[in-house]
Amino acid sequence: MATMESLIGLVNRIQRACTSLGDYGGDQQAFSSLWDALPSVAVVGGQSSGKSSVLESIVGRDFLPRGSGIVTRRPLVLQLQHTEEGQEEYAEFGHLPKKRFTDYFVNLTLIDLPGLTKVAVEGQPDSVVEDIENMVRSYVEKPNCIILAISPANQDIATSDAIKLSRDVDPSGERTFGVLTKLDLMDKGTNALEVLEGRSYRLQLPWVGIVNRSQADINKQVDMMAARRNEREYFATSPDYSHLASRMGSEYLAKLLSGHLESVIRARIPSITSLINKSIDELESELDHLGRPIAVDAGAQLYTILELCRAFDKIFKEHLDGGRPGGDRIYGVFDNQLPAALKKLPFDRHLSLQNVKRIVSEADGYQPHLIAPEQGYRRLIEGSLNYFRGPAEATVDAVHFVLKELVRKSIGECQELRRFPSLQSTIAAATNEALERFRAEGKKTTIRLVDMEASYLTVEFFRRLPQEIERAANPGGNPREKPRDDPRENPRNSSAAEAVTIDRYGDGHFRRIGSNVSSYVNMVSENLKNTIPKAVVHCQVKEAKQNLLSYFYTQIGKREGKQLGDLLDEDPTLMEKRVQMAKRLELYKKARDEVDSVSWAR
Repeated sequence: MATMESLIGLVNRIQRACTSLGDYGGDQQAFSSLWDALPSVAVVGGQSSGKSSVLESIVGRDFLPRGSGIVTRRPLVLQLQHTEEGQEEYAEFGHLPKKRFTDYFVNLTLIDLPGLTKVAVEGQPDSVVEDIENMVRSYVEKPNCIILAISPANQDIATSDAIKLSRDVDPSGERTFGVLTKLDLMDKGTNALEVLEGRSYRLQLPWVGIVNRSQADINKQVDMMAARRNEREYFATSPDYSHLASRMGSEYLAKLLSGHLESVIRARIPSITSLINKSIDELESELDHLGRPIAVDAGAQLYTILELCRAFDKIFKEHLDGGRPGGDRIYGVFDNQLPAALKKLPFDRHLSLQNVKRIVSEADGYQPHLIAPEQGYRRLIEGSLNYFRGPAEATVDAVHFVLKELVRKSIGECQELRRFPSLQSTIAAATNEALERFRAEGKKTTIRLVDMEASYLTVEFFRRLPQEIERAANPGGNPREKPRDDPRENPRNSSAAEAVTIDRYGDGHFRRIGSNVSSYVNMVSENLKNTIPKAVVHCQVKEAKQNLLSYFYTQIGKREGKQLGDLLDEDPTLMEKRVQMAKRLELYKKARDEVDSVSWAR
């Protein structure tokens, strides 16, 4: 069976792990839960009832502040650990870490609380009575807290502040020990047997009487060992309490507390184990996210950089392919922005009657066109097609902007990259450089599509023009039939020929030219609305998916060891965070080992 020393030593080790863990805000909930699962001992009582003296008696060392009036002005949480034989005793204070004070301890966690008061004295706020009670209550109301209810024997137990408060927070009395102090200061002819034997006020746990050192003893530098001998002698020789001597005194109280703590600890081992394991899993998971320490050799560093690049690239591809949001914005450029831009092109102005007349007339030169103004048509069409350059380039730029934004988001979402700000910046610069190359190629290709449309006009379009003219000259006839008679010989056809000749220089003729060009431009617009997205995807999106970091990989392979190490310079904050988490993880694992050893020993 495990010894009491190992059990309470276990509590101390777990509590130290909790204290270290509590320094890190992210684990505050786990810290609170684990701390609340561990037992502690708190003294409660009125002012000057002997609370600090009782704790010193239990510990067997003189170390707490003493004096008259209010001395303990704030809760003192004491984590005491048994020292091995021959090992120097020392104390550390939370506000003075690593500074050791010698002189002490036993394996307990004790809490020395300020004394309860009934009225505010000079210099104290009116709320001091309520403030102190609330402060004390916040400690003793926790189910893991064992209460030492301190009451002076020379006062009526019915007026005991300690008993009143402990009854409020522990109505069943399962974790309250009654302690009577100052038995040696009672009036002659009186005793506290009614209380100590449980007849005056019964508790589920025993009452224990204590005889503390007087202020005169302290002034005479009577040490704790001598004080314990005097206490034993007092109970052994007292006519009132000699029959209870074996169950009185600070040594018996310490033994009683140890036994009670043993049962409490054993009962809570399963919940403590569960909490520790949960915290270990969470810490290991977060350490995995932060990443393990980086190797120092160049090969391992290069491998790490490539792994980080692949992690980023995977996230970027998920954005494009739909696993993560953002890629749909590219489709929005094709489906909304490009068609809207094409519709806004100023073809109405370019193909206005006045502009068509001007361009056709300029194309004819000194000799008017005979049948169809081919050069005029070509100039009108080429001028119209030039307007498509703007939407083509704007589509490339819009997709480039989306890709840049997705790169930025992917770098931010890559947990592994957060460790290395220099590598983040280098990858961002390399990807932006690659995207600029893809954009340049995208613009070159889309502009080439527009130029190809202007370089070769669809033949069928021109073949229809004579037919349109014949329809205009002979609205009711078959445009494929030739005139039967020369107009000069057939007066009936002379008017039609004159109408055609006249129309060739009239507004109706130029309107038809504008209408024909508009039809052709609309046909080209529909083609470009489909081919521009294909070119953009081929030159930008597909290249980004396949070759975003290709050039970077080529360059990184040429770097020396120091240059690789410079890329893996971690954020100092993350480095410190990993170190602290590793320390807490080690503390938790040691605590788990201790718990397991106690569990197997039961």
